[in-house]
Amino acid sequence: MCSNYQPVTRSDRLLRFFGVTREKDEPSIDLWPTGLAPMIRLAEDGSGNKRVEEGIFGLLPHFAKEIAAGRRTYNARCETVATLASYRLSWKKGMRCIIPAESIYEPCYETGTAVRWRIALPFGTPMGIAGIYWPWKRQDGKMLFSFSMMTVNADGHPVMQRFHRSDEEKRMVVILRPEDYDAWLTCPVEKAAGFFQQWMEPLEAVAAPLPPRAPRAVSGKVIVPPSPPGTGDLF
Repeated sequence: MCSNYQPVTRSDRLLRFFGVTREKDEPSIDLWPTGLAPMIRLAEDGSGNKRVEEGIFGLLPHFAKEIAAGRRTYNARCETVATLASYRLSWKKGMRCIIPAESIYEPCYETGTAVRWRIALPFGTPMGIAGIYWPWKRQDGKMLFSFSMMTVNADGHPVMQRFHRSDEEKRMVVILRPEDYDAWLTCPVEKAAGFFQQWMEPLEAVAAPLPPRAPRAVSGKVIVPPSPPGTGDLF
C-alpha cells in the first residue's frame, strides 16, 4: 500500500519521461491523500494522445460527499477494483491513468518501530504507477479529477515484502514499463488486468524518516500538532 509519495511535478521531466506537457513547473514535494498532483490520462477527443491533469490523491466516486473521503480510497486493490462501489464504475468505463512518481514511501518495522523508507527506480528514473480516476463534482459545481493507485500482493518480493507490519498483507503499487504506458490507457477493460503483476526489476530503498514536527505553545502548554494529511489539501 502507498499513502505517501513524491509526485513528478517538473515540466521537463514529465515531457522527457511521459511525453506530456504541463503548464505549471514546480519542485516536487511529499504528498499524502487528498493532496493535488499530476495524473496522466487519454485526451477525450479520440486522438489517442495523453494529457496531464491535476488530480486529488484518493479517488472520489460520484457518491462521495466531501474530499476527505479520499483518505480511504488512495489505493485500489487489483482483486476488488471491479467490484467495490468506490472503484467499479471507473474500472468499468476504462478510466485508467498513469501516476508519475519520483518515489514512494513505505513504513519498515525491522527496528521494532515504524521508520519511513523511500523506494525508487535506479538512476533517477521516475515511476509510472497504474491508476484509475474519476471526475468528481464539488457542491459548488466545480469538477475535480481524483485518482487511486492500483496495488497487487507483494508476498515474496525481494524489496517490498520488508514493509508494513508482520501481521499485515504485503502489498505494492503496480509499476508500469514505459513501453506499456499507451497500452494501459487504451486497452479494453477485459485486458487491463494483465498489467497487474509485481515489478521484478531493481528498486532502490533507503531509510527516509519524516523530520520531527516542532511543538507549538498554546496557553502555556506545549502541543505537538498532528501530521498533515497532505500538502495541497482542498478542504
